[in-house]
Amino acid sequence: MSVKLFFEAIAKFILGFVLVGLLIFLPAGSFAYINGWILMGVLFIPMFIAGIVMMLKNPALLRKRLDAKEKENDQSLVVKLSGLMFIAGFVISGLGYRFGWLMLPRGVVIAGAIIFLICYALYAEVLRENTYLSRTIEVQEGQTVIDSGLYGIVRHPMYCITLFLFLSMPLILGSLYAFIVFLVYPFIIAKRIIGEEALLEKELSGYREYMTKVKFKLIPFIW
Repeated sequence: MSVKLFFEAIAKFILGFVLVGLLIFLPAGSFAYINGWILMGVLFIPMFIAGIVMMLKNPALLRKRLDAKEKENDQSLVVKLSGLMFIAGFVISGLGYRFGWLMLPRGVVIAGAIIFLICYALYAEVLRENTYLSRTIEVQEGQTVIDSGLYGIVRHPMYCITLFLFLSMPLILGSLYAFIVFLVYPFIIAKRIIGEEALLEKELSGYREYMTKVKFKLIPFIW
């Protein structure tokens, strides 16, 4: 385990915690926004545990997950649009709490939290199945095609999971308006998948055959 990697991971974790907290609670005008604390809990507690596990068992994977700088302009735009979506969604949720904008019932909040945690567990399974996963689009040295497990169902199980993971966030925050904002994510991720598949088909041996074997990109029987 690298000391530098440890401090980089801790620093990014703390920064993420502070930024998300500010985006939610500053617009809310109060720390009494319970839904905000529920999201912070289901988001950052599993993230902290997953980070510790990766640091101890697979620091190379953790290093890949910390590197979020895209080299391709199109994919850099995708990352920026995703960031704007999160900022807008969190701020609207906080404002919704402050001004009482059509808050969702508690049952929806609880269901959103359950969906989020299930998706997080599935996300961990994807990381276990594919240790080549990074946050940037690239083909790594020695990379091979993974076609078993969740990769035998859709070609991009990680994106499939993040779709439901992210859409559950505004439900946890209890904001219908934020949920509408997060509905742009399927279009953002579709653009990313198209660019990623073009690269993988060109540079990753066996990926074209994999595309023939597994028909669906994101959601079974839909796309």
